[in-house]
Amino acid sequence: MPTPLDPTTPDDAARDAPTANAAAEHPHWKRDVGLFLTGQTVSMFGSMLVQYAIMWYLTLETRSGWVLALSVVFGMLPQAVVSIFGGVWADRLNRKALIIAADASIAVTTLALALFMLFGVTELWMIFLTLAIRSTGAGIQQPAVMALIPQLVPTERLIRVNGLFQTIQSAMMLVAPAAAAAILASFDIVGIFFVDVVTAALGIGLLLLIAVPTIRSAATAGQGYFADLVAGVRYTFTHRLVRWLLGLFAVIFLLTVAPSMLTPLMVVRTFGPEEWKLAVNEIAFSLGMMGGGILIATWGGFKNRVVTMLVASVAFGALTLALGLSSNMWVFFAVMLLVGFAVPFFVTPSTTLLQERVEPEYQGRVFSFVGIVMAVAAPIGMIVLGPLADVVSVELLLVIAGAITFVVVAVAAVVPGGRAALAEGRAPVAAGDDAAAGAAAEH
Repeated sequence: MPTPLDPTTPDDAARDAPTANAAAEHPHWKRDVGLFLTGQTVSMFGSMLVQYAIMWYLTLETRSGWVLALSVVFGMLPQAVVSIFGGVWADRLNRKALIIAADASIAVTTLALALFMLFGVTELWMIFLTLAIRSTGAGIQQPAVMALIPQLVPTERLIRVNGLFQTIQSAMMLVAPAAAAAILASFDIVGIFFVDVVTAALGIGLLLLIAVPTIRSAATAGQGYFADLVAGVRYTFTHRLVRWLLGLFAVIFLLTVAPSMLTPLMVVRTFGPEEWKLAVNEIAFSLGMMGGGILIATWGGFKNRVVTMLVASVAFGALTLALGLSSNMWVFFAVMLLVGFAVPFFVTPSTTLLQERVEPEYQGRVFSFVGIVMAVAAPIGMIVLGPLADVVSVELLLVIAGAITFVVVAVAAVVPGGRAALAEGRAPVAAGDDAAAGAAAEH
Protein backbone atom coordinates (compact mmCIF):
# COMPACT_ATOMS: atom_id res chain seq x y z
CA MET A 1 0.00 0.00 0.00
CA PRO A 2 1.39 3.42 -0.93
CA THR A 3 0.86 4.86 2.53
CA PRO A 4 4.00 6.73 3.67
CA LEU A 5 6.11 5.24 6.40
CA ASP A 6 8.79 7.93 6.61
CA PRO A 7 8.90 10.52 9.42
CA THR A 8 7.22 13.85 8.88
CA THR A 9 9.12 17.04 8.27
CA PRO A 10 9.59 19.40 11.24
CA ASP A 11 6.86 21.77 10.11
CA ASP A 12 4.31 19.04 9.43
CA ALA A 13 2.55 19.50 12.75
CA ALA A 14 1.95 23.16 12.09
CA ARG A 15 0.91 22.61 8.50
CA ASP A 16 -1.33 19.64 9.27
CA ALA A 17 -3.24 21.64 11.86
CA PRO A 18 -6.75 22.70 10.92
CA THR A 19 -6.93 25.79 8.76
CA ALA A 20 -9.31 28.68 8.94
CA ASN A 21 -12.24 28.32 6.59
CA ALA A 22 -12.26 30.85 3.78
CA ALA A 23 -16.00 31.42 4.24
CA ALA A 24 -16.96 33.48 7.25
CA GLU A 25 -20.54 32.76 8.24
CA HIS A 26 -22.56 35.58 6.71
CA PRO A 27 -26.32 36.06 6.37
CA HIS A 28 -26.41 34.94 2.74
CA TRP A 29 -24.20 31.83 2.79
CA LYS A 30 -27.18 29.46 2.58
CA ARG A 31 -28.51 31.37 -0.44
CA ASP A 32 -25.10 31.16 -2.16
CA VAL A 33 -24.76 27.46 -1.42
CA GLY A 34 -28.30 26.85 -2.67
CA LEU A 35 -27.57 28.67 -5.93
CA PHE A 36 -24.26 26.85 -6.35
CA LEU A 37 -25.65 23.36 -5.71
CA THR A 38 -28.67 24.04 -7.92
CA GLY A 39 -26.46 25.21 -10.75
CA GLN A 40 -24.13 22.23 -10.37
CA THR A 41 -27.10 19.85 -10.28
CA VAL A 42 -28.57 21.26 -13.48
CA SER A 43 -25.21 21.18 -15.25
CA MET A 44 -24.44 17.68 -13.93
CA PHE A 45 -27.78 16.43 -15.22
CA GLY A 46 -26.95 17.54 -18.77
CA SER A 47 -23.47 16.03 -18.58
CA MET A 48 -24.82 12.66 -17.42
CA LEU A 49 -27.37 12.69 -20.24
CA VAL A 50 -24.54 13.09 -22.75
CA GLN A 51 -22.47 10.40 -21.01
CA TYR A 52 -25.22 7.79 -21.31
CA ALA A 53 -26.28 8.92 -24.79
CA ILE A 54 -22.80 8.62 -26.30
CA MET A 55 -22.20 5.24 -24.65
CA TRP A 56 -25.49 3.89 -25.98
CA TYR A 57 -25.00 5.47 -29.39
CA LEU A 58 -21.55 3.92 -29.86
CA THR A 59 -22.80 0.55 -28.60
CA LEU A 60 -25.79 0.46 -30.96
CA GLU A 61 -24.03 1.92 -33.99
CA THR A 62 -20.73 0.02 -33.85
CA ARG A 63 -21.24 -2.97 -31.52
CA SER A 64 -17.48 -2.84 -31.09
CA GLY A 65 -15.62 -3.45 -27.84
CA TRP A 66 -12.62 -1.55 -29.17
CA VAL A 67 -14.74 1.51 -29.89
CA LEU A 68 -16.14 1.44 -26.35
CA ALA A 69 -12.63 0.99 -24.93
CA LEU A 70 -11.42 4.00 -26.93
CA SER A 71 -14.37 6.04 -25.70
CA VAL A 72 -13.32 5.29 -22.10
CA VAL A 73 -9.73 6.34 -22.85
CA PHE A 74 -10.76 9.59 -24.52
CA GLY A 75 -13.38 10.21 -21.84
CA MET A 76 -11.11 9.70 -18.80
CA LEU A 77 -7.42 10.04 -19.63
CA PRO A 78 -7.44 13.77 -20.52
CA GLN A 79 -9.10 14.57 -17.17
CA ALA A 80 -6.37 12.70 -15.30
CA VAL A 81 -3.61 14.51 -17.21
CA VAL A 82 -5.15 17.98 -17.06
CA SER A 83 -6.24 17.83 -13.40
CA ILE A 84 -2.78 18.71 -12.08
CA PHE A 85 -2.71 21.87 -14.20
CA GLY A 86 -6.35 22.57 -13.39
CA GLY A 87 -5.47 22.48 -9.70
CA VAL A 88 -2.81 25.17 -10.18
CA TRP A 89 -5.28 27.36 -12.07
CA ALA A 90 -7.85 26.85 -9.31
CA ASP A 91 -5.36 28.26 -6.80
CA ARG A 92 -4.13 31.12 -9.02
CA LEU A 93 -7.35 32.30 -10.64
CA ASN A 94 -10.90 33.04 -9.58
CA ARG A 95 -12.54 29.65 -9.09
CA LYS A 96 -15.98 30.82 -10.16
CA ALA A 97 -14.60 32.20 -13.42
CA LEU A 98 -12.68 28.97 -13.99
CA ILE A 99 -15.78 26.81 -13.53
CA ILE A 100 -17.77 29.04 -15.87
CA ALA A 101 -15.04 28.98 -18.54
CA ALA A 102 -14.75 25.18 -18.39
CA ASP A 103 -18.52 24.69 -18.48
CA ALA A 104 -18.89 27.10 -21.38
CA SER A 105 -16.10 25.39 -23.37
CA ILE A 106 -17.74 21.99 -22.86
CA ALA A 107 -21.11 23.37 -23.94
CA VAL A 108 -19.70 25.00 -27.08
CA THR A 109 -17.92 21.76 -28.05
CA THR A 110 -21.12 19.75 -27.53
CA LEU A 111 -23.10 22.29 -29.55
CA ALA A 112 -20.61 22.01 -32.41
CA LEU A 113 -20.93 18.21 -32.45
CA ALA A 114 -24.73 18.52 -32.36
CA LEU A 115 -24.71 20.81 -35.40
CA PHE A 116 -22.37 18.52 -37.35
CA MET A 117 -24.52 15.48 -36.57
CA LEU A 118 -27.65 17.44 -37.44
CA PHE A 119 -26.25 17.77 -40.96
CA GLY A 120 -25.31 14.09 -41.17
CA VAL A 121 -21.62 14.22 -40.19
CA THR A 122 -21.14 11.36 -37.71
CA GLU A 123 -17.45 10.51 -37.91
CA LEU A 124 -16.13 8.60 -34.91
CA TRP A 125 -13.09 10.83 -34.57
CA MET A 126 -15.38 13.82 -33.97
CA ILE A 127 -17.13 12.00 -31.14
CA PHE A 128 -13.79 10.98 -29.61
CA LEU A 129 -12.52 14.57 -29.93
CA THR A 130 -15.65 15.84 -28.18
CA LEU A 131 -15.17 13.30 -25.38
CA ALA A 132 -11.54 14.38 -24.99
CA ILE A 133 -12.46 18.09 -24.81
CA ARG A 134 -15.25 17.40 -22.33
CA SER A 135 -12.82 15.34 -20.23
CA THR A 136 -10.26 18.16 -20.37
CA GLY A 137 -12.91 20.61 -19.19
CA ALA A 138 -13.79 18.29 -16.30
CA GLY A 139 -10.11 18.16 -15.31
CA ILE A 140 -10.14 21.95 -15.03
CA GLN A 141 -13.57 22.22 -13.47
CA GLN A 142 -13.55 19.56 -10.74
CA PRO A 143 -10.63 20.86 -8.61
CA ALA A 144 -12.16 24.34 -8.79
CA VAL A 145 -15.59 23.04 -7.70
CA MET A 146 -14.22 21.13 -4.70
CA ALA A 147 -11.99 24.05 -3.66
CA LEU A 148 -14.82 26.57 -4.07
CA ILE A 149 -17.20 24.82 -1.65
CA PRO A 150 -15.20 25.78 1.50
CA GLN A 151 -15.22 29.39 0.27
CA LEU A 152 -19.00 29.34 0.51
CA VAL A 153 -19.64 27.03 3.47
CA PRO A 154 -18.64 27.60 7.12
CA THR A 155 -16.26 24.89 8.33
CA GLU A 156 -18.65 23.23 10.77
CA ARG A 157 -21.28 22.85 7.99
CA LEU A 158 -18.99 21.28 5.39
CA ILE A 159 -19.78 17.62 6.17
CA ARG A 160 -23.51 18.18 5.72
CA VAL A 161 -23.17 20.21 2.53
CA ASN A 162 -20.79 17.63 1.06
CA GLY A 163 -23.22 14.89 2.06
CA LEU A 164 -26.04 16.78 0.35
CA PHE A 165 -23.90 17.15 -2.78
CA GLN A 166 -23.19 13.39 -2.72
CA THR A 167 -26.92 12.70 -2.41
CA ILE A 168 -27.67 14.94 -5.38
CA GLN A 169 -25.05 13.15 -7.49
CA SER A 170 -26.58 9.79 -6.54
CA ALA A 171 -30.06 11.01 -7.45
CA MET A 172 -28.79 12.16 -10.83
CA MET A 173 -27.39 8.65 -11.42
CA LEU A 174 -30.96 7.39 -11.03
CA VAL A 175 -32.74 10.07 -13.05
CA ALA A 176 -30.30 10.62 -15.92
CA PRO A 177 -30.48 7.14 -17.56
CA ALA A 178 -34.28 7.20 -17.61
CA ALA A 179 -34.36 10.77 -18.93
CA ALA A 180 -31.75 9.96 -21.59
CA ALA A 181 -33.79 6.96 -22.74
CA ALA A 182 -36.97 9.08 -22.92
CA ILE A 183 -35.28 11.85 -24.93
CA LEU A 184 -33.67 9.34 -27.28
CA ALA A 185 -37.04 7.68 -27.84
CA SER A 186 -38.71 11.00 -28.68
CA PHE A 187 -35.86 12.66 -30.57
CA ASP A 188 -32.30 11.39 -31.08
CA ILE A 189 -28.82 11.93 -29.67
CA VAL A 190 -28.71 15.45 -31.11
CA GLY A 191 -31.67 16.37 -28.90
CA ILE A 192 -29.68 15.32 -25.82
CA PHE A 193 -26.74 17.45 -26.93
CA PHE A 194 -29.01 20.50 -27.13
CA VAL A 195 -30.41 19.74 -23.65
CA ASP A 196 -26.84 19.65 -22.33
CA VAL A 197 -26.12 23.08 -23.83
CA VAL A 198 -29.24 24.52 -22.17
CA THR A 199 -28.43 22.99 -18.76
CA ALA A 200 -24.86 24.32 -18.97
CA ALA A 201 -26.19 27.82 -19.69
CA LEU A 202 -28.58 27.59 -16.71
CA GLY A 203 -25.78 26.40 -14.44
CA ILE A 204 -23.53 29.25 -15.54
CA GLY A 205 -26.33 31.76 -15.03
CA LEU A 206 -26.90 30.65 -11.43
CA LEU A 207 -23.18 30.69 -10.66
CA LEU A 208 -22.94 34.28 -11.94
CA LEU A 209 -25.28 35.32 -9.11
CA ILE A 210 -22.68 34.31 -6.46
CA ALA A 211 -19.82 36.58 -5.39
CA VAL A 212 -16.61 34.56 -5.02
CA PRO A 213 -13.29 36.29 -4.25
CA THR A 214 -9.97 35.07 -5.64
CA ILE A 215 -7.81 33.38 -2.99
CA ARG A 216 -4.09 33.97 -3.36
CA SER A 217 -1.51 33.51 -0.63
CA ALA A 218 0.62 36.60 -0.03
CA ALA A 219 3.66 34.33 0.24
CA THR A 220 3.15 32.93 -3.27
CA ALA A 221 1.50 35.87 -5.01
CA GLY A 222 4.65 36.70 -6.99
CA GLN A 223 5.39 33.12 -8.10
CA GLY A 224 5.12 31.98 -11.69
CA TYR A 225 2.87 29.19 -12.91
CA PHE A 226 5.48 26.41 -12.79
CA ALA A 227 6.64 27.53 -9.36
CA ASP A 228 3.05 27.13 -8.20
CA LEU A 229 2.90 23.71 -9.84
CA VAL A 230 6.09 22.54 -8.09
CA ALA A 231 4.89 24.03 -4.79
CA GLY A 232 1.60 22.14 -5.14
CA VAL A 233 3.35 18.83 -5.81
CA ARG A 234 5.71 19.38 -2.89
CA TYR A 235 2.87 20.37 -0.58
CA THR A 236 0.75 17.36 -1.54
CA PHE A 237 3.48 14.75 -1.07
CA THR A 238 5.05 16.21 2.07
CA HIS A 239 1.80 17.00 3.88
CA ARG A 240 1.33 14.08 6.26
CA LEU A 241 -2.47 13.93 6.21
CA VAL A 242 -2.90 14.57 2.48
CA ARG A 243 -0.28 11.98 1.62
CA TRP A 244 -1.98 9.31 3.76
CA LEU A 245 -5.43 10.11 2.38
CA LEU A 246 -4.23 9.84 -1.22
CA GLY A 247 -2.63 6.47 -0.47
CA LEU A 248 -5.85 5.17 1.09
CA PHE A 249 -7.89 6.56 -1.82
CA ALA A 250 -5.69 4.79 -4.36
CA VAL A 251 -5.87 1.39 -2.68
CA ILE A 252 -9.61 1.53 -1.97
CA PHE A 253 -10.30 2.46 -5.58
CA LEU A 254 -8.11 -0.42 -6.75
CA LEU A 255 -9.69 -2.98 -4.39
CA THR A 256 -13.31 -1.81 -4.33
CA VAL A 257 -14.18 0.33 -7.37
CA ALA A 258 -12.33 -1.79 -9.93
CA PRO A 259 -13.85 -5.12 -8.75
CA SER A 260 -17.32 -3.51 -8.62
CA MET A 261 -16.98 -2.80 -12.35
CA LEU A 262 -16.98 -6.57 -12.87
CA THR A 263 -20.36 -7.05 -11.16
CA PRO A 264 -22.34 -6.71 -14.43
CA LEU A 265 -20.23 -9.56 -15.83
CA MET A 266 -20.99 -11.65 -12.76
CA VAL A 267 -24.72 -10.87 -13.12
CA VAL A 268 -24.72 -12.04 -16.75
CA ARG A 269 -22.66 -15.17 -16.11
CA THR A 270 -24.32 -16.25 -12.87
CA PHE A 271 -27.88 -14.91 -12.90
CA GLY A 272 -28.63 -14.54 -16.61
CA PRO A 273 -28.17 -12.04 -19.48
CA GLU A 274 -31.53 -10.27 -19.19
CA GLU A 275 -31.17 -6.50 -19.45
CA TRP A 276 -33.47 -5.80 -16.51
CA LYS A 277 -31.05 -7.60 -14.22
CA LEU A 278 -28.23 -5.29 -15.27
CA ALA A 279 -30.55 -2.33 -14.71
CA VAL A 280 -31.48 -3.53 -11.20
CA ASN A 281 -27.77 -3.91 -10.40
CA GLU A 282 -27.14 -0.23 -11.27
CA ILE A 283 -30.33 1.00 -9.60
CA ALA A 284 -29.55 -0.85 -6.35
CA PHE A 285 -26.11 0.77 -6.17
CA SER A 286 -27.48 4.25 -6.94
CA LEU A 287 -30.32 3.93 -4.41
CA GLY A 288 -27.80 2.88 -1.78
CA MET A 289 -25.59 5.89 -2.53
CA MET A 290 -28.56 8.21 -2.27
CA GLY A 291 -29.59 6.73 1.08
CA GLY A 292 -26.05 6.92 2.43
CA GLY A 293 -25.73 10.50 1.22
CA ILE A 294 -28.93 11.50 3.01
CA LEU A 295 -27.75 9.88 6.25
CA ILE A 296 -24.27 11.43 6.18
CA ALA A 297 -25.81 14.82 5.37
CA THR A 298 -28.16 14.67 8.37
CA TRP A 299 -26.00 12.79 10.88
CA GLY A 300 -22.53 13.88 9.82
CA GLY A 301 -20.77 10.61 10.64
CA PHE A 302 -18.53 9.95 13.64
CA LYS A 303 -16.89 12.96 15.22
CA ASN A 304 -13.56 11.77 13.86
CA ARG A 305 -13.65 11.94 10.06
CA VAL A 306 -10.89 9.32 9.72
CA VAL A 307 -12.80 6.83 11.88
CA THR A 308 -15.81 7.22 9.57
CA MET A 309 -13.58 6.56 6.54
CA LEU A 310 -11.95 3.50 8.08
CA VAL A 311 -15.30 2.02 9.12
CA ALA A 312 -16.54 2.55 5.55
CA SER A 313 -13.37 0.88 4.23
CA VAL A 314 -13.95 -2.17 6.44
CA ALA A 315 -17.54 -2.24 5.16
CA PHE A 316 -16.21 -2.19 1.58
CA GLY A 317 -14.08 -5.25 2.33
CA ALA A 318 -16.93 -7.16 3.96
CA LEU A 319 -19.43 -6.26 1.23
CA THR A 320 -17.02 -7.07 -1.61
CA LEU A 321 -16.47 -10.45 0.04
CA ALA A 322 -20.25 -10.89 0.37
CA LEU A 323 -20.76 -10.10 -3.33
CA GLY A 324 -18.37 -12.87 -4.26
CA LEU A 325 -20.13 -15.33 -1.97
CA SER A 326 -23.68 -14.41 -3.05
CA SER A 327 -25.40 -17.26 -4.87
CA ASN A 328 -28.89 -15.76 -4.75
CA MET A 329 -29.60 -12.93 -7.19
CA TRP A 330 -31.73 -10.84 -4.81
CA VAL A 331 -29.19 -11.22 -2.01
CA PHE A 332 -26.56 -10.02 -4.48
CA PHE A 333 -28.64 -6.94 -5.35
CA ALA A 334 -29.21 -6.23 -1.64
CA VAL A 335 -25.45 -6.32 -1.05
CA MET A 336 -24.94 -3.97 -4.02
CA LEU A 337 -27.35 -1.55 -2.39
CA LEU A 338 -25.25 -1.68 0.80
CA VAL A 339 -22.06 -1.08 -1.19
CA GLY A 340 -23.63 2.05 -2.62
CA PHE A 341 -24.81 3.04 0.88
CA ALA A 342 -21.21 2.86 2.18
CA VAL A 343 -19.72 5.08 -0.54
CA PRO A 344 -20.76 8.48 0.95
CA PHE A 345 -19.28 7.44 4.30
CA PHE A 346 -15.88 7.23 2.61
CA VAL A 347 -16.03 10.02 0.02
CA THR A 348 -17.84 12.71 2.04
CA PRO A 349 -15.64 12.72 5.19
CA SER A 350 -12.43 12.47 3.15
CA THR A 351 -13.47 15.44 1.00
CA THR A 352 -14.53 17.41 4.07
CA LEU A 353 -11.30 16.59 5.91
CA LEU A 354 -9.22 17.96 3.03
CA GLN A 355 -11.37 21.09 2.86
CA GLU A 356 -10.94 21.61 6.62
CA ARG A 357 -7.22 20.88 6.93
CA VAL A 358 -5.66 22.12 3.68
CA GLU A 359 -4.92 25.83 3.38
CA PRO A 360 -7.41 27.47 0.97
CA GLU A 361 -4.67 28.59 -1.43
CA TYR A 362 -3.55 24.95 -1.93
CA GLN A 363 -6.92 23.24 -2.16
CA GLY A 364 -7.20 23.38 -5.95
CA ARG A 365 -3.89 21.57 -6.40
CA VAL A 366 -4.63 19.00 -3.69
CA PHE A 367 -8.04 18.17 -5.16
CA SER A 368 -6.43 17.84 -8.59
CA PHE A 369 -4.37 14.93 -7.21
CA VAL A 370 -7.51 13.42 -5.71
CA GLY A 371 -9.08 13.62 -9.17
CA ILE A 372 -6.05 11.97 -10.75
CA VAL A 373 -6.18 9.09 -8.25
CA MET A 374 -9.90 8.60 -8.88
CA ALA A 375 -9.49 8.76 -12.66
CA VAL A 376 -6.49 6.42 -12.84
CA ALA A 377 -6.74 3.87 -10.00
CA ALA A 378 -9.93 2.14 -11.16
CA PRO A 379 -8.83 1.76 -14.82
CA ILE A 380 -5.47 0.37 -13.65
CA GLY A 381 -7.34 -2.15 -11.51
CA MET A 382 -9.48 -3.11 -14.49
CA ILE A 383 -6.42 -3.67 -16.66
CA VAL A 384 -5.38 -6.35 -14.16
CA LEU A 385 -8.77 -7.75 -13.16
CA GLY A 386 -10.45 -7.65 -16.58
CA PRO A 387 -8.20 -10.26 -18.21
CA LEU A 388 -8.18 -12.32 -14.99
CA ALA A 389 -11.98 -12.46 -15.12
CA ASP A 390 -11.65 -14.45 -18.35
CA VAL A 391 -9.42 -16.99 -16.60
CA VAL A 392 -11.03 -17.31 -13.16
CA SER A 393 -14.51 -16.48 -11.88
CA VAL A 394 -15.54 -12.97 -10.94
CA GLU A 395 -16.71 -14.40 -7.62
CA LEU A 396 -13.16 -15.48 -6.75
CA LEU A 397 -11.73 -12.07 -7.67
CA LEU A 398 -14.31 -10.34 -5.44
CA VAL A 399 -13.52 -12.63 -2.50
CA ILE A 400 -9.78 -12.00 -2.88
CA ALA A 401 -10.25 -8.24 -3.21
CA GLY A 402 -12.46 -8.16 -0.11
CA ALA A 403 -9.97 -10.13 1.95
CA ILE A 404 -7.05 -7.91 0.89
CA THR A 405 -9.09 -4.83 1.81
CA PHE A 406 -9.20 -5.94 5.47
CA VAL A 407 -5.40 -6.20 5.52
CA VAL A 408 -4.98 -2.81 3.85
CA VAL A 409 -7.30 -1.04 6.30
CA ALA A 410 -5.49 -2.59 9.28
CA VAL A 411 -2.11 -1.47 7.93
CA ALA A 412 -3.44 1.99 7.08
CA ALA A 413 -4.67 2.49 10.64
CA VAL A 414 -1.40 1.49 12.38
CA VAL A 415 1.32 3.06 10.21
CA PRO A 416 2.61 6.45 11.47
CA GLY A 417 0.62 8.35 8.86
CA GLY A 418 -2.57 6.56 9.88
CA ARG A 419 -2.05 7.21 13.58
CA ALA A 420 -1.39 10.87 12.84
CA ALA A 421 -4.49 11.04 10.64
CA LEU A 422 -6.63 9.56 13.43
CA ALA A 423 -5.25 12.17 15.82
CA GLU A 424 -6.08 14.99 13.41
CA GLY A 425 -9.41 13.68 12.12
CA ARG A 426 -11.60 15.26 14.78
CA ALA A 427 -14.27 17.49 13.29
CA PRO A 428 -14.30 21.11 14.44
CA VAL A 429 -17.13 21.77 16.86
CA ALA A 430 -17.22 25.46 16.06
CA ALA A 431 -15.15 27.95 14.13
CA GLY A 432 -13.34 29.03 17.30
CA ASP A 433 -12.17 25.49 18.00
CA ASP A 434 -9.77 25.43 15.03
CA ALA A 435 -6.94 27.04 16.97
CA ALA A 436 -7.36 24.66 19.90
CA ALA A 437 -7.42 21.67 17.56
CA GLY A 438 -4.29 22.93 15.88
CA ALA A 439 -2.49 23.23 19.19
CA ALA A 440 -3.57 19.70 20.08
CA ALA A 441 -2.28 18.37 16.75
CA GLU A 442 1.20 19.68 17.54
CA HIS A 443 1.33 17.43 20.59
